[in-house]
Amino acid sequence: MNGHKKRMVHTALLAGLFSFCLLLHAGVASSGNDVCLHCGMKQSAYGHSWVIIGYADGSSVGICSIHCGAIHMALNTDKDVNSITVGEYNTHKQIEAERAYWVIGGDKPGVMTIRAKWAFETKKAADSYIQIHGGRPAEFGEVMRAAFEDMYQDTLIIRKKRKLMRLRKTEKQE
Repeated sequence: MNGHKKRMVHTALLAGLFSFCLLLHAGVASSGNDVCLHCGMKQSAYGHSWVIIGYADGSSVGICSIHCGAIHMALNTDKDVNSITVGEYNTHKQIEAERAYWVIGGDKPGVMTIRAKWAFETKKAADSYIQIHGGRPAEFGEVMRAAFEDMYQDTLIIRKKRKLMRLRKTEKQE
């Protein structure tokens, strides 16, 4: 193949890849905020921990958990956050994260994290959870700080679990 044909093939491949990326992005965008863009978890399964971050530019993103929310905010430090809502643990209703009654810890692992961070609409609901499952009350700032503190250990565990899942999948295919 001569140089001109190679360039044409290369250009066509790049154009195809670019088009595919645009279609893929459009597909994700058109699905709304119902799939976590960091881990692929669906809102329908994680309504009890779903976080919606609203930005000053009018955009918003749906994320499966405070863990993925912390990742997203760290990756988008140049965007001004207008609002953060979170799924109420019992009802799955979106509530303001700053006004929620938070519980850190307890005997139930969190979403994408070992140390749970759950939001409740009422103090009574949070206290009830603590009586049954343990944990401690917290303010939203403490919850975000805990998410960042837990990030390294949580990421190691997630990587280990995903590696194990890939191995199991490979074994089943053989």
